[in-house]
Amino acid sequence: MNDIGSLFEPIKRLHVQVRDSVVAACENASVDQLSEIVADGDGDTIFAIDRISEEMIVEFFETEIASQVPIALIAEGIDEGKVVLPRGADESDALWRIIIDPIDGTRGLMYQKRSAWVLTGVAANRGPETSLRDIEFAIQTEIPLVKQHLSDTLWAYRGEGAQAERFNKLTGESKPIHFKPSAANSIEQGFAMIARFFPGVRDVLAEIDEEIVREVLGKPREGKAQCFEDQYISTGGQLYELMAGHDRFVADIRPLMRNIMADRGLELSICCHPYDLCTELIAREMGIEITGADGELLGAPLNVNPDVAWIGYANSLIRQQIELALRTALDSRGLK
Repeated sequence: MNDIGSLFEPIKRLHVQVRDSVVAACENASVDQLSEIVADGDGDTIFAIDRISEEMIVEFFETEIASQVPIALIAEGIDEGKVVLPRGADESDALWRIIIDPIDGTRGLMYQKRSAWVLTGVAANRGPETSLRDIEFAIQTEIPLVKQHLSDTLWAYRGEGAQAERFNKLTGESKPIHFKPSAANSIEQGFAMIARFFPGVRDVLAEIDEEIVREVLGKPREGKAQCFEDQYISTGGQLYELMAGHDRFVADIRPLMRNIMADRGLELSICCHPYDLCTELIAREMGIEITGADGELLGAPLNVNPDVAWIGYANSLIRQQIELALRTALDSRGLK
């Protein structure tokens, strides 16, 4: 498995195992059972549903991949967020750094509101400095709702475009599908939003959202909706919505809210991390423009700790329409 292409089949197989195991658990357990908090440390809260996938990933990578090449596996829920496989190997010997989020969108899935996603990104090991920019292969697989019989898998190799397929649970068949991001030149009459999932500074985030819309679309007209929003509590899900052509603009700038929350006597609440964004390569391979708050490519190191702000524009025209207004709104508030 010295060739990154050889990782596709085993990682895809792991995604299928996670998808099917989690769906089966959702079919056979109550919401109360799945939403039980089993760990609540410094990172994200871990629910019972998370344990289903976490328990299988280390064993899978140890037997299926690390038996052939050493790897550094990065995921929340394992010791200190990283394990070098095979056991006893030195991290510097690892050929690949593999970062995975076994269930991105836990909260929506355990209440059977929205699909969740299995996310994996693979980069050649460059040590602790290895970042999101170094990811060469990414794949994400939908964990559907119990009542949903179709689910999608999307993947990309850097510089080779993106591919996707749709699985039909009723027939057991998978068929290729083509995704096309929005080609619109405006967010008008489209979905566009700034993430504001959790309490603390939702008022500030909403003000920024309103300011951007007023700047680029002007005043609302009576009885008309200028644009819409969809607060999908899953970064993988947000990327999917951009890739599927459903959303035109998404910004998650929660890490920039730290000082405002501190002024209010509050701790910064949960933010996006590199494992949530490890499949953004797929979106970029489709022509979607994904940046950090600074307008540059995301460069967060591949570990579980960094808080990451990110912005997604369906195409360059949407970026031209939005970026200056967004930057002005952030700068006027001293948000960097």
